[in-house]
Amino acid sequence: MSSLVTGIAELVTNDPTTGDGSALGLITDAAVVVADGRIAWVGSAADAPAADDRTDVGGRSIVPGFVDSHAHLVFAGDRSAEFAARMAGQPYTGGGIATTVAATRSASDHELLTHLRVLVAEMRAQGTTTVEVKSGYGLDVEHEARSLRLAGQVTEETTFLGAHVVPAEFANRRDEYLKLVTGEMLTACAPYARWADVFCEPASAHSFDGDESRAVLTAAAAAGLELRVHGNQLSAGPGVRLAVELGAASVDHCTYLSEPDIDALAAGGKALRLDGRGTVATLLPGVEFSTRSPYPDARRLLAAGAVLALATDCNPGSCFTSSMPLMIALAVREMRMTPAEALWAATAGGAMALRRSDIGRLTIGARADLTVIDAPSYLHLAYRPGVPLARALDL
Repeated sequence: MSSLVTGIAELVTNDPTTGDGSALGLITDAAVVVADGRIAWVGSAADAPAADDRTDVGGRSIVPGFVDSHAHLVFAGDRSAEFAARMAGQPYTGGGIATTVAATRSASDHELLTHLRVLVAEMRAQGTTTVEVKSGYGLDVEHEARSLRLAGQVTEETTFLGAHVVPAEFANRRDEYLKLVTGEMLTACAPYARWADVFCEPASAHSFDGDESRAVLTAAAAAGLELRVHGNQLSAGPGVRLAVELGAASVDHCTYLSEPDIDALAAGGKALRLDGRGTVATLLPGVEFSTRSPYPDARRLLAAGAVLALATDCNPGSCFTSSMPLMIALAVREMRMTPAEALWAATAGGAMALRRSDIGRLTIGARADLTVIDAPSYLHLAYRPGVPLARALDL
Protein backbone atom coordinates (compact mmCIF):
# COMPACT_ATOMS: atom_id res chain seq x y z
CA MET A 1 0.00 0.00 0.00
CA SER A 2 1.14 3.52 -0.79
CA SER A 3 -0.13 6.81 0.62
CA LEU A 4 0.00 10.27 -0.92
CA VAL A 5 0.28 13.10 1.60
CA THR A 6 -0.71 16.36 -0.03
CA GLY A 7 -1.90 19.85 0.90
CA ILE A 8 1.56 20.56 2.37
CA ALA A 9 2.20 24.30 2.41
CA GLU A 10 5.84 23.80 3.34
CA LEU A 11 7.84 20.58 3.51
CA VAL A 12 11.16 20.36 5.38
CA THR A 13 13.26 17.50 3.95
CA ASN A 14 16.67 18.28 5.53
CA ASP A 15 18.07 17.53 2.07
CA PRO A 16 19.89 20.56 0.59
CA THR A 17 19.68 19.04 -2.89
CA THR A 18 15.92 19.56 -2.89
CA GLY A 19 13.64 22.59 -2.90
CA ASP A 20 15.27 25.89 -2.03
CA GLY A 21 18.76 24.41 -1.62
CA SER A 22 19.03 25.39 2.04
CA ALA A 23 20.07 22.98 4.79
CA LEU A 24 16.36 22.37 5.41
CA GLY A 25 15.64 21.63 1.74
CA LEU A 26 12.32 23.48 1.81
CA ILE A 27 9.68 22.60 -0.77
CA THR A 28 6.50 24.69 -0.96
CA ASP A 29 3.13 23.35 -2.17
CA ALA A 30 4.61 19.90 -1.68
CA ALA A 31 3.57 16.26 -1.54
CA VAL A 32 5.07 13.04 -0.18
CA VAL A 33 4.44 9.42 -1.13
CA VAL A 34 4.90 6.79 1.57
CA ALA A 35 5.13 3.06 0.82
CA ASP A 36 5.82 0.27 3.31
CA GLY A 37 6.71 2.75 6.02
CA ARG A 38 9.37 4.51 3.93
CA ILE A 39 9.54 7.69 1.87
CA ALA A 40 9.02 6.70 -1.76
CA TRP A 41 8.78 10.16 -3.38
CA VAL A 42 8.93 13.86 -2.46
CA GLY A 43 8.37 16.91 -4.60
CA SER A 44 5.88 19.44 -5.86
CA ALA A 45 2.24 18.51 -5.43
CA ALA A 46 1.69 19.25 -9.11
CA ASP A 47 4.05 16.39 -10.01
CA ALA A 48 2.88 13.85 -7.44
CA PRO A 49 2.38 10.28 -8.68
CA ALA A 50 -0.72 8.26 -7.97
CA ALA A 51 -1.00 6.28 -4.73
CA ASP A 52 -3.42 3.84 -3.13
CA ASP A 53 -4.81 6.40 -0.70
CA ARG A 54 -4.52 10.09 0.01
CA THR A 55 -4.17 12.29 3.10
CA ASP A 56 -4.64 16.04 2.76
CA VAL A 57 -3.10 18.08 5.58
CA GLY A 58 -4.97 21.21 4.54
CA GLY A 59 -2.21 23.77 4.06
CA ARG A 60 -0.16 22.79 7.09
CA SER A 61 3.59 22.26 7.13
CA ILE A 62 5.40 18.96 7.57
CA VAL A 63 8.84 18.42 9.09
CA PRO A 64 10.79 15.25 9.83
CA GLY A 65 9.72 13.66 13.10
CA PHE A 66 11.67 15.08 16.03
CA VAL A 67 14.54 12.91 17.25
CA ASP A 68 14.90 13.17 21.03
CA SER A 69 18.36 11.70 21.57
CA HIS A 70 18.57 12.15 25.36
CA ALA A 71 15.80 11.14 27.78
CA HIS A 72 15.44 9.37 31.13
CA LEU A 73 11.97 7.87 31.02
CA VAL A 74 12.14 4.73 33.18
CA PHE A 75 11.37 6.03 36.64
CA ALA A 76 8.82 6.30 39.42
CA GLY A 77 8.10 9.01 41.95
CA ASP A 78 7.68 12.76 41.94
CA ARG A 79 10.23 15.54 42.53
CA SER A 80 8.06 18.61 42.09
CA ALA A 81 9.02 19.83 45.57
CA GLU A 82 12.66 19.81 44.48
CA PHE A 83 11.72 21.96 41.47
CA ALA A 84 9.91 24.42 43.75
CA ALA A 85 12.98 24.61 45.98
CA ARG A 86 15.18 25.42 42.99
CA MET A 87 12.83 28.16 41.91
CA ALA A 88 13.24 29.58 45.44
CA GLY A 89 17.03 29.64 45.02
CA GLN A 90 18.36 26.20 45.95
CA PRO A 91 21.08 25.17 43.44
CA TYR A 92 20.90 21.96 41.41
CA THR A 93 23.59 19.40 42.36
CA GLY A 94 22.26 16.07 41.10
CA GLY A 95 21.75 14.81 44.63
CA GLY A 96 18.00 14.41 44.22
CA ILE A 97 18.55 11.45 41.89
CA ALA A 98 18.68 9.25 45.00
CA THR A 99 14.99 10.00 45.61
CA THR A 100 14.07 8.67 42.18
CA VAL A 101 16.28 5.61 42.63
CA ALA A 102 14.40 4.61 45.76
CA ALA A 103 11.00 5.06 44.11
CA THR A 104 12.04 3.24 40.93
CA ARG A 105 13.41 0.25 42.79
CA SER A 106 10.12 -0.02 44.68
CA ALA A 107 7.89 0.18 41.60
CA SER A 108 6.56 -2.86 39.76
CA ASP A 109 7.36 -3.64 36.12
CA HIS A 110 3.75 -2.81 35.26
CA GLU A 111 3.95 0.58 36.95
CA LEU A 112 7.21 1.48 35.24
CA LEU A 113 6.13 0.30 31.80
CA THR A 114 2.76 2.04 32.03
CA HIS A 115 4.43 5.33 32.93
CA LEU A 116 7.03 4.83 30.21
CA ARG A 117 4.36 4.30 27.56
CA VAL A 118 2.46 7.38 28.75
CA LEU A 119 5.56 9.54 28.33
CA VAL A 120 6.34 8.13 24.87
CA ALA A 121 2.75 8.78 23.77
CA GLU A 122 3.02 12.30 25.18
CA MET A 123 6.15 12.82 23.09
CA ARG A 124 4.52 11.50 19.93
CA ALA A 125 1.57 13.81 20.44
CA GLN A 126 4.11 16.66 20.25
CA GLY A 127 5.85 15.39 17.11
CA THR A 128 8.64 13.17 18.47
CA THR A 129 8.96 9.93 16.51
CA THR A 130 12.29 8.61 17.85
CA VAL A 131 13.44 8.74 21.46
CA GLU A 132 16.53 7.43 23.23
CA VAL A 133 15.82 6.06 26.71
CA LYS A 134 18.43 5.62 29.45
CA SER A 135 18.56 3.50 32.55
CA GLY A 136 20.20 5.12 35.57
CA TYR A 137 17.51 5.06 38.24
CA GLY A 138 18.11 1.46 39.29
CA LEU A 139 21.83 1.57 40.12
CA ASP A 140 22.07 -2.10 40.99
CA VAL A 141 22.35 -5.10 38.72
CA GLU A 142 18.72 -6.20 38.92
CA HIS A 143 17.07 -2.83 38.47
CA GLU A 144 19.41 -1.48 35.79
CA ALA A 145 18.81 -4.58 33.66
CA ARG A 146 15.07 -4.32 34.31
CA SER A 147 15.01 -0.66 33.25
CA LEU A 148 16.70 -1.45 29.95
CA ARG A 149 14.49 -4.46 29.30
CA LEU A 150 11.42 -2.26 29.73
CA ALA A 151 12.90 0.59 27.65
CA GLY A 152 13.47 -1.86 24.81
CA GLN A 153 9.72 -2.32 24.55
CA VAL A 154 9.28 1.28 23.36
CA THR A 155 12.51 2.14 21.49
CA GLU A 156 15.54 0.66 19.75
CA GLU A 157 17.71 3.38 21.27
CA THR A 158 18.43 2.13 24.79
CA THR A 159 21.34 3.37 26.90
CA PHE A 160 23.01 1.78 29.93
CA LEU A 161 23.63 4.51 32.52
CA GLY A 162 24.70 2.58 35.57
CA ALA A 163 27.28 5.32 36.01
CA HIS A 164 24.62 7.96 36.62
CA VAL A 165 25.49 8.63 40.24
CA VAL A 166 27.06 6.63 43.06
CA PRO A 167 24.11 5.17 45.01
CA ALA A 168 23.77 5.79 48.72
CA GLU A 169 24.79 2.27 49.74
CA PHE A 170 28.17 2.80 48.02
CA ALA A 171 28.74 6.36 49.24
CA ASN A 172 32.01 5.43 50.96
CA ARG A 173 32.90 2.66 48.52
CA ARG A 174 33.19 4.37 45.14
CA ASP A 175 35.81 1.92 43.88
CA GLU A 176 33.52 -1.00 44.62
CA TYR A 177 30.64 0.62 42.76
CA LEU A 178 32.85 1.36 39.76
CA LYS A 179 33.93 -2.28 39.73
CA LEU A 180 30.27 -3.34 39.81
CA VAL A 181 29.31 -1.01 36.94
CA THR A 182 32.18 -2.14 34.72
CA GLY A 183 31.76 -5.81 35.63
CA GLU A 184 28.62 -7.66 36.71
CA MET A 185 26.22 -4.79 35.98
CA LEU A 186 27.60 -4.19 32.49
CA THR A 187 27.41 -7.92 31.72
CA ALA A 188 23.76 -8.05 32.80
CA CYS A 189 22.78 -4.86 30.95
CA ALA A 190 24.70 -5.09 27.67
CA PRO A 191 22.21 -7.49 26.01
CA TYR A 192 19.46 -4.89 26.42
CA ALA A 193 21.41 -1.78 25.40
CA ARG A 194 22.82 -0.23 22.26
CA TRP A 195 24.64 2.56 24.11
CA ALA A 196 26.53 3.24 27.33
CA ASP A 197 26.68 6.64 29.06
CA VAL A 198 28.37 8.20 32.09
CA PHE A 199 27.73 11.36 34.13
CA CYS A 200 31.21 12.91 33.98
CA GLU A 201 31.98 15.88 36.22
CA PRO A 202 35.17 16.77 38.11
CA ALA A 203 35.40 16.05 41.84
CA SER A 204 31.68 15.49 42.49
CA ALA A 205 30.24 13.26 45.19
CA HIS A 206 27.37 12.38 42.86
CA SER A 207 29.03 11.91 39.46
CA PHE A 208 32.23 10.37 38.03
CA ASP A 209 35.57 12.05 37.39
CA GLY A 210 37.63 11.72 34.23
CA ASP A 211 39.50 8.55 35.22
CA GLU A 212 36.35 6.85 36.49
CA SER A 213 34.45 7.84 33.36
CA ARG A 214 37.21 6.53 31.13
CA ALA A 215 37.05 3.18 32.92
CA VAL A 216 33.28 2.98 32.40
CA LEU A 217 33.42 3.93 28.73
CA THR A 218 36.33 1.68 27.79
CA ALA A 219 34.68 -1.30 29.51
CA ALA A 220 31.41 -0.57 27.71
CA ALA A 221 33.14 -0.30 24.35
CA ALA A 222 34.88 -3.62 24.99
CA ALA A 223 31.44 -5.12 25.67
CA GLY A 224 30.25 -3.94 22.24
CA LEU A 225 28.26 -0.87 23.27
CA GLU A 226 28.52 2.49 21.52
CA LEU A 227 29.27 5.52 23.66
CA ARG A 228 27.55 8.67 24.87
CA VAL A 229 28.62 11.08 27.64
CA HIS A 230 26.94 13.51 30.03
CA GLY A 231 29.62 16.19 30.09
CA ASN A 232 30.29 19.69 31.36
CA GLN A 233 26.84 20.24 32.83
CA LEU A 234 27.77 21.53 36.28
CA SER A 235 31.25 22.90 35.57
CA ALA A 236 34.09 22.79 33.07
CA GLY A 237 35.71 19.39 33.20
CA PRO A 238 37.00 16.37 31.26
CA GLY A 239 33.71 15.14 29.80
CA VAL A 240 33.77 16.84 26.40
CA ARG A 241 37.35 16.01 25.53
CA LEU A 242 37.02 12.45 26.82
CA ALA A 243 33.94 11.92 24.65
CA VAL A 244 35.69 13.17 21.52
CA GLU A 245 38.87 11.23 22.28
CA LEU A 246 36.98 7.95 22.70
CA GLY A 247 34.76 8.55 19.66
CA ALA A 248 31.48 8.90 21.52
CA ALA A 249 28.54 9.64 19.25
CA SER A 250 27.40 12.50 21.46
CA VAL A 251 28.43 14.56 24.45
CA ASP A 252 25.40 16.07 26.12
CA HIS A 253 24.83 19.30 28.10
CA CYS A 254 28.03 21.20 27.12
CA THR A 255 27.03 24.05 29.41
CA TYR A 256 30.50 25.04 30.64
CA LEU A 257 33.14 24.91 27.91
CA SER A 258 36.80 25.90 27.75
CA GLU A 259 38.61 26.79 24.53
CA PRO A 260 40.08 23.25 24.31
CA ASP A 261 36.54 21.89 24.67
CA ILE A 262 35.35 24.05 21.79
CA ASP A 263 38.29 22.89 19.70
CA ALA A 264 37.49 19.27 20.49
CA LEU A 265 33.84 19.67 19.49
CA ALA A 266 34.90 21.42 16.29
CA ALA A 267 37.11 18.42 15.52
CA GLY A 268 34.20 16.12 16.32
CA GLY A 269 32.03 18.06 13.90
CA LYS A 270 34.64 17.79 11.17
CA ALA A 271 34.84 14.03 11.67
CA LEU A 272 31.06 13.80 11.42
CA ARG A 273 31.05 15.58 8.10
CA LEU A 274 33.82 13.35 6.76
CA ASP A 275 32.54 9.90 7.71
CA GLY A 276 29.67 10.24 10.18
CA ARG A 277 31.68 8.85 13.10
CA GLY A 278 32.49 12.05 14.98
CA THR A 279 30.89 13.55 18.08
CA VAL A 280 27.71 15.66 18.22
CA ALA A 281 27.28 18.35 20.89
CA THR A 282 23.77 17.71 22.20
CA LEU A 283 22.31 20.74 23.96
CA LEU A 284 19.53 20.38 26.52
CA PRO A 285 18.09 23.86 27.07
CA GLY A 286 15.16 22.55 29.08
CA VAL A 287 17.63 21.74 31.86
CA GLU A 288 18.87 25.32 32.03
CA PHE A 289 15.26 26.53 31.97
CA SER A 290 14.35 24.17 34.83
CA THR A 291 17.46 24.77 36.97
CA ARG A 292 18.05 28.49 36.32
CA SER A 293 21.52 27.69 35.01
CA PRO A 294 23.41 29.47 32.22
CA TYR A 295 22.52 28.32 28.72
CA PRO A 296 25.18 26.74 26.48
CA ASP A 297 26.81 29.08 23.97
CA ALA A 298 25.32 27.62 20.81
CA ARG A 299 26.55 30.44 18.59
CA ARG A 300 30.14 29.90 19.69
CA LEU A 301 29.84 26.19 18.98
CA LEU A 302 28.30 26.73 15.56
CA ALA A 303 30.95 29.30 14.64
CA ALA A 304 33.66 26.79 15.54
CA GLY A 305 32.12 24.10 13.33
CA ALA A 306 30.54 21.82 15.92
CA VAL A 307 27.48 19.79 14.94
CA LEU A 308 24.57 20.42 17.31
CA ALA A 309 21.56 18.38 18.38
CA LEU A 310 18.72 19.38 20.65
CA ALA A 311 17.03 17.00 23.08
CA THR A 312 14.69 17.25 26.06
CA ASP A 313 16.61 15.36 28.78
CA CYS A 314 13.12 14.50 30.01
CA ASN A 315 13.60 13.32 33.59
CA PRO A 316 11.84 13.77 36.95
CA GLY A 317 14.47 16.02 38.51
CA SER A 318 16.27 18.59 36.39
CA CYS A 319 13.87 18.83 33.42
CA PHE A 320 10.47 17.16 33.42
CA THR A 321 9.27 18.15 29.97
CA SER A 322 8.75 15.94 26.93
CA SER A 323 8.37 18.80 24.45
CA MET A 324 10.81 19.09 21.58
CA PRO A 325 8.96 22.18 20.29
CA LEU A 326 9.82 23.84 23.62
CA MET A 327 13.49 22.92 23.08
CA ILE A 328 13.35 24.61 19.68
CA ALA A 329 11.77 27.75 21.13
CA LEU A 330 14.36 27.91 23.95
CA ALA A 331 17.22 27.37 21.51
CA VAL A 332 16.02 30.29 19.41
CA ARG A 333 15.16 32.65 22.27
CA GLU A 334 17.87 31.82 24.81
CA MET A 335 20.75 30.35 22.78
CA ARG A 336 20.41 32.61 19.74
CA MET A 337 20.06 29.81 17.22
CA THR A 338 18.05 30.62 14.13
CA PRO A 339 14.73 28.79 13.73
CA ALA A 340 16.27 26.81 10.86
CA GLU A 341 19.33 25.81 12.94
CA ALA A 342 17.13 24.77 15.85
CA LEU A 343 14.80 22.65 13.72
CA TRP A 344 17.74 20.96 12.00
CA ALA A 345 19.30 20.19 15.40
CA ALA A 346 16.03 18.72 16.67
CA THR A 347 15.72 16.41 13.66
CA ALA A 348 18.84 15.72 11.58
CA GLY A 349 21.16 16.64 14.46
CA GLY A 350 19.42 14.21 16.78
CA ALA A 351 19.67 11.50 14.13
CA MET A 352 23.43 12.11 13.85
CA ALA A 353 23.71 11.90 17.64
CA LEU A 354 22.20 8.41 17.33
CA ARG A 355 24.26 7.57 14.24
CA ARG A 356 21.11 6.98 12.24
CA SER A 357 20.69 7.84 8.55
CA ASP A 358 17.11 6.59 8.25
CA ILE A 359 15.50 9.23 10.47
CA GLY A 360 15.69 13.01 10.87
CA ARG A 361 15.18 13.66 7.15
CA LEU A 362 12.47 13.09 4.56
CA THR A 363 14.36 11.63 1.64
CA ILE A 364 13.70 8.57 -0.50
CA GLY A 365 14.29 5.43 1.53
CA ALA A 366 14.14 7.18 4.92
CA ARG A 367 11.65 6.10 7.55
CA ALA A 368 8.30 7.80 6.97
CA ASP A 369 8.34 9.76 10.23
CA LEU A 370 6.25 12.82 9.39
CA THR A 371 5.38 15.51 11.90
CA VAL A 372 2.59 17.91 11.03
CA ILE A 373 2.79 21.53 12.19
CA ASP A 374 -0.60 23.20 12.50
CA ALA A 375 0.76 26.31 10.74
CA PRO A 376 1.92 27.20 7.24
CA SER A 377 5.63 27.22 8.19
CA TYR A 378 8.05 25.56 10.63
CA LEU A 379 8.84 29.09 11.88
CA HIS A 380 5.76 28.87 14.07
CA LEU A 381 7.48 26.33 16.32
CA ALA A 382 9.53 29.17 17.82
CA TYR A 383 7.11 31.96 16.95
CA ARG A 384 4.27 30.42 19.01
CA PRO A 385 5.98 28.82 22.03
CA GLY A 386 3.83 26.69 24.28
CA VAL A 387 1.09 26.23 21.67
CA PRO A 388 0.46 22.54 20.76
CA LEU A 389 1.10 22.84 17.02
CA ALA A 390 3.08 19.65 16.35
CA ARG A 391 1.97 16.02 16.17
CA ALA A 392 3.28 12.88 14.55
CA LEU A 393 1.24 11.92 11.49
CA ASP A 394 -0.26 8.43 11.59
CA LEU A 395 -0.76 6.97 8.11
